[in-house]
Amino acid sequence: MTALAMLAAALLDAVLGEPRRAHPLVGFGRLAHAIETRLYRDGRMAGTFAWCLGVLPAVALTALASHWLTALSATAGWAWSAVVLYSAIGHRSLGEHARRAETALRDGALDTARLAVGRMVSRDVDALDASQVAAATTESVLENGNDAVFGALFWFAILGAPGAVLYRLSNTLDAMWGYRTPRLARFGWAAARIDDALNFIPARLTAATYAVLGDTASALRCWRVQARQWDSPNAGPVMAAGAGALRVRLGGPAPYHGTWETRPVLGEGAAADADSIAAALRMVRNGVRVWIVVAIAASYAWRLFHA
Repeated sequence: MTALAMLAAALLDAVLGEPRRAHPLVGFGRLAHAIETRLYRDGRMAGTFAWCLGVLPAVALTALASHWLTALSATAGWAWSAVVLYSAIGHRSLGEHARRAETALRDGALDTARLAVGRMVSRDVDALDASQVAAATTESVLENGNDAVFGALFWFAILGAPGAVLYRLSNTLDAMWGYRTPRLARFGWAAARIDDALNFIPARLTAATYAVLGDTASALRCWRVQARQWDSPNAGPVMAAGAGALRVRLGGPAPYHGTWETRPVLGEGAAADADSIAAALRMVRNGVRVWIVVAIAASYAWRLFHA
């Protein structure tokens, strides 16, 4: 049932995309902002309590609803799980955002491409040339392939609907609080560390998926050599393996808040372009198919073994 719920959620996402109104993550973002406003203190304990207040009640309510609906009807429990997972993944949305930048680059509309990638990344996009826009978009596709798709699928497979909620809300709080700024370095410590822990296995499975679906030798070589140079312990393997699999150069200097920051180079081969974005999207899409096929095969194997 778990594997079929994964398939149903992926199909719902492909057909419907993200809810245009009343998206659960938008509502959670507002709740998190209210919690931060009321509970903010420059300390780890305050941030940890804020994280618990934001995430744990939602996980508990999801678990109770899953238990009650499954007891009522196996079909109701299955449908609930599929809908929860659908709300936790953003595969189609990722593609829609990235393709806007890809299309603009192909049309030679650099300003439009900058505007599109500015909705995906936090760097100063006005300073980017066409290749840098393509690289930023490709990086976002690779990293969000893990954060918005594979990570949620992994924790759903492990813990069901509560696991998907735990992962996605934790990832959202990391995106809101997990910055090493003077204001958030201590308050966001728990959000950042918990997200790192939840992403440790999914990130490496995502990197392995990219390696299998692209230039495997290059992906493994870049993962081994370059991943540890990246400042994030989980984004490093994902982006290094993804860049290697695509045979494209990513990373390198990027502008943030008016200053060009030095970043390691990831991958190898040609500079990024519109084709790199398309190839990254195709790799994530094929990865979702592989994960679902593996989940279904594992489910049937488990049933045969325990028959």
